[in-house]
Amino acid sequence: MEKYLENLNWRYATKKFDSTKKIQGNDLEKIKEAIRLSASSYGLQPYKVLVIEDADIREKLKAASWNQTQITDASQVIVFASYTNVTEKDVDEFMQNISAVREIDLESLKGYSDTIKGTTLQLPEEQQAIWAAKQTYIGLGNLLSACATMKIDACPMEGFDAKAYNEILGLTEKGLTASVIATIGYRSDKDETQHNKKVRKSKENLFINI
Repeated sequence: MEKYLENLNWRYATKKFDSTKKIQGNDLEKIKEAIRLSASSYGLQPYKVLVIEDADIREKLKAASWNQTQITDASQVIVFASYTNVTEKDVDEFMQNISAVREIDLESLKGYSDTIKGTTLQLPEEQQAIWAAKQTYIGLGNLLSACATMKIDACPMEGFDAKAYNEILGLTEKGLTASVIATIGYRSDKDETQHNKKVRKSKENLFINI
């Protein structure tokens, strides 16, 4: 645990990446697996994760991200795109996956299925979209922790035009919308922010013991 805390102290929101350094395939697969194993409400994972390396697309995304250089200089751009609408089909496919993986009868999951359909699916469209977007942040947290553990740099980013991202990546027609993004790779020696002391609330100011 001490090593884990040490790694969290090591990481920071990288502002300048070394564009000559790329994450190797095996390490990238480990990061993807950490995201895949993320918790989510009901376990439904109402989102897709785009791993973007294409230079031309990243140039377009940079323009839609206030021209932040992380978009083009990082090894990869990770886009979490949440469902704009969760449907009965999504829930049914989830139940089928549970049935197959756990080798249990699909009919035995009817109560669980009905619970999801009777709660989340009944939310107004706007609230359902907010609920789905919240799940992506759990995946983002896992990505940041995994990268820190592997001494890979990352920068979580909300500074982008979601509508432009949706258009560039063709997300709208897929029933998706860009929720949050992260750039991953290796810090540049010229990134002065890596030398800044980490600033967080004190335990006394953060935690309330009841």
